[in-house]
This record gives sequence, structure tokens and C-alpha cells, in this order.
Amino acid sequence: MNFDNLKRTDTLCYELVQKEIERQETSIELIPSECIASLSTIEALWSPFTNKYSEWYYKKRYYAWCDVVDEVEKLAIDRAKQAYKVAHVNVQPYSWSPANLAVYNAVCNVGDTVMGLKLTEGWHLTHGWKASATSKFFNTIQYWLKEDWYINLEEVEKMALEHKPKLIWIWATAYSREFPFKEFSVIAEKVWAYLAADIAHISGLVIAWVHTSPVPYVDIVTTTTHKTLRWPRWGMIMVTDKWLKKDSDLAKKIDQSVFPWLQWWPHNHQTLAIAVALWEALKPEFIESNKQIIKNAKVLAEELMNHWIDVVSWWTDTHLVLAKVWVWKGIFMHEACEIAWISLNKNTIPRDPASPFYPSGIRMWTPILTMRWMKEGEIKKVASFVCRVYDLVKHFEFSEDKEKRLEILRDFRKFVKENEELKKIREEVRELCLKFPIYK
Repeated sequence: MNFDNLKRTDTLCYELVQKEIERQETSIELIPSECIASLSTIEALWSPFTNKYSEWYYKKRYYAWCDVVDEVEKLAIDRAKQAYKVAHVNVQPYSWSPANLAVYNAVCNVGDTVMGLKLTEGWHLTHGWKASATSKFFNTIQYWLKEDWYINLEEVEKMALEHKPKLIWIWATAYSREFPFKEFSVIAEKVWAYLAADIAHISGLVIAWVHTSPVPYVDIVTTTTHKTLRWPRWGMIMVTDKWLKKDSDLAKKIDQSVFPWLQWWPHNHQTLAIAVALWEALKPEFIESNKQIIKNAKVLAEELMNHWIDVVSWWTDTHLVLAKVWVWKGIFMHEACEIAWISLNKNTIPRDPASPFYPSGIRMWTPILTMRWMKEGEIKKVASFVCRVYDLVKHFEFSEDKEKRLEILRDFRKFVKENEELKKIREEVRELCLKFPIYK
């Protein structure tokens, strides 16, 4: 990757870019929120389309000289329709959270009731959690998982019939099983609610047909574009035929909610990058890559369980693995793995007795490893690294007493900083990663 102009004009920023490239190339990335954008996508992001101002939509621009921008936006829309098999697409949301907010704004009024999975059970802030603005403007009802860590569909139906939500959200950031879109569709129709599938985490899997598509069952689909997709950081909103047959104005409501209600001009270089990435997603190699993502995730889950690390729901159907490392210990794994240059994140587990700041689980996934062409053999090595770190830190006990907790954390951080085994794992991680460069 060439950064010659930056090197010449701003040495400090150039050096920061080089540091980040080095970090990415020599570390294992397991955090389920990141991807490796293709070089073609990155080149599109660098394009002069960033210079152009193009308020409004295709063929409706307020500013002049938007002919080429119109072609770019229409191309992105057409390719998204082809990839997801949907009737209408808006490619202008600045990111995932704004896309979700645009859905609320389009179909709900302030005070309306909405339903989403409880955050600590694996959902996302934008689906009505108390720390989100969505809970400030809407009456949010949270459903949860059963004891076996599957969605409690009986409870979802009971709550929907009782509270009559205007909008029901489906999907999660830490739920590793196939999602029951069809069953949710039946429930939503009983109360005449809009049904929105947030497929940010499984978007690539849906395109590749390795996860059930929500499109036949839901009214609205939102997605981010930088998780199981090798795309830039952006958002999209899609409307399916299902609801357009009931409400032909839904697509118009969504578009108006994005512009002018919530945001202004689109970022045209991002739209071009989306079009480029969609073209790549329509190729056979993309399907094969996503099949391998699933295979790799299953190997990761199996290896962890073989080491007596509990995997939530005892398996995975997707790209994601949520593991239980006992009460409070997620932070120990999070920080110790970082010393070993393995990036995973502490995460709550269903019915977690601890807080989100000191949770009892860790969350991992396999897309980035797969994008680096790692397969089952390499995933077993990665799992062994994680298990070795687990063996080093599992004896640390946490405390609910604040003063005692701070003392334990000080001792723990001194231990991991000086630990020779973690340094050894770090060298092995580097050795493995250099065999699988991000950009060949």
C-alpha cells in the first residue's frame, strides 16, 4: 500500500499509519466488529468522489454536476438489490446506528412501543437498551433467552400480544445460533408490527446463503458493511416486498427519514466503495470464503470446549463464538490476550451475574482469520493460543469489593506484563500471522 504523499507532507501521521499496518499484520483479530477491506475498496475510498457534494437522492439532486454521482449511487443500489434480493435499498446512512435510528424515525412516533433482545443477553444498544437514545424516545420492551440460551419464542409472543409493539427488532451481537426469522414473522403479524432484521453481523453470510435470509420474512433489513463483509464502514437500509405489499409508502418513509430528517449530504466516496464491495460479494470466491468462515467458527468452538471452556449454547451456527470464562473473568482474558497480541473482547453472557464492565464471557469470531486465508489447521493453533492464555489467568479470582478488586487488578496487570509465557505466545502469534499477510 502506497502512502508516498502522506509520507512527504505529514511524517507523524504516516508513521501512525505504518504502526497500524504493523499491528494488523502481526496480530490475531478475533473481535466481532471488524473486517479486512479489499484493496479495491480502499482505492475507491481514496477516490476524488470525496470532493463532490450531492445533496438528496439519485436524479433528485439539489446541486449541479451530479450525473456521475448518480451513476455511482444507482450502481450501488442495483448491486445491493441483486445481492440481497430486496425491493428497495437506501445506501446513504453514515453507519449502522444511524441506519437503525432512521428505521425508528420512519415507522414510529415518540412514545411508541418497540421490542428487542435485552442487551446483556446478546443484543445491541440501538435496539432499545436504557443507555441508548432509543429508550429515551420510545417505550422499549426487552425479551430474553431461555435456560438453553436460545430465543424464548413463547415469551416473545406473550410480550408482543400484551404490549402491542409498533416495531420488533431481530438479531444480536452475541448470539451464535441460527435466528428464527420465520417464527418472528408469525408473531409480528399477530400484532401488526413492523419487523426489522438487523443483520450487521451476518450480512455476508446471508449474501453467501450460509445463513437463512430474513428477506422473505421481515419488512425492513438494516446492516453495517464492515463485519462479515469486506466493505468500508457504512450502513444500509433495505425494504422487502413483504411490507411494500401492505404499505407502498414504506420505502418513501425510509428515504425521507435518512434525508432530510436525520442527515444531510451522502459521502460519495463511500457509496463508490460500497458499489465496488458489492461487486466482489457477488462473485463465487465470496461464497466460498463465507462457507469457510462457518467451518472455522465451528472448529474454534470445538477446540475451546475440548479444553473445558464453556461455549454458550454449546455450539455455533454462525461466524461467532461466545464463551463463558466464569464470573467476572472476561476482563482477565481480554487484557491477557491483548498482551499476547490476540484481540478478543470481554462480553456479558446470558444471565450474567457480573456487570458489563467486568463480565463473565469472551466473544470471538473467525471472518478476519478466514479473510487472511487461514483454515481449520490454523484455527486450531489460534484456539490453542487462547487456551494457553486461559490456563495462565484462570486462577485469578475477582471480588465484588471495590478496594479489593482494584488490588487484584493491579496484581493481575503486573503478572501479565512480566509473564514469559505470554511473551512466547506473542512470538508464536507473530510467526503465524506473517505467513498469512493481509495484503499480498
